[in-house]
Amino acid sequence: CDLKGETESTKRLYGLDSKDSQTSAYGRQCLLARRLVERGVRFVELSCLTEKLGAGGAANPWDQHGALEKGHAAMAHQVDQPIAGLLQDLKVRGLLDETLVIWTGEFGRTPDNNKRGGVYSLGRDHDAEAMTMMLAGGGVKKGTIVGATDELGKSAVDVVHPIRDLHVTLLHLLGLDDNKLTYYHAGRYKQLSQFGGEVINELIA
Repeated sequence: CDLKGETESTKRLYGLDSKDSQTSAYGRQCLLARRLVERGVRFVELSCLTEKLGAGGAANPWDQHGALEKGHAAMAHQVDQPIAGLLQDLKVRGLLDETLVIWTGEFGRTPDNNKRGGVYSLGRDHDAEAMTMMLAGGGVKKGTIVGATDELGKSAVDVVHPIRDLHVTLLHLLGLDDNKLTYYHAGRYKQLSQFGGEVINELIA
């Protein structure tokens, strides 16, 4: 994207002045996202770049079945400064309160080293019982940790909700009522959440 109109301080905020291509590449995505939001684009999606980790590494950069420490450290380095820069920039420009920012994957990671190919690969398996995600701006409660796992990090034990409740909550934050978003198909009315759900009130400001 054309960044000629951006100040050097803004570029530094997003990590674009770094010689590290990973931080710079993701920072460019975050800065482009802010520019799109400013211009009224309603939905923007960013993707992490795939790390080439060699044997035991993952094709999906956060899906570390092997080389967990190396892989997740590299991915955290890629996104940490650019995301912080995006949130700060949105706030300074008065856009954060009306922009819902979601950082998430598709599942959590188990707390144990998983065995693959007959050896322990120092990675983690998929965990459908608990996961971590971050929400900011757009009507969510500030500075709040919602929910908790057990002492091993394996299962959710506090403020436990199925994923459809998260979908219903996101629609609510966007000003939409899941119960009214129905369509008729195959002899019955269906909705985006499939089976309905409830708003997770602990997330709402």
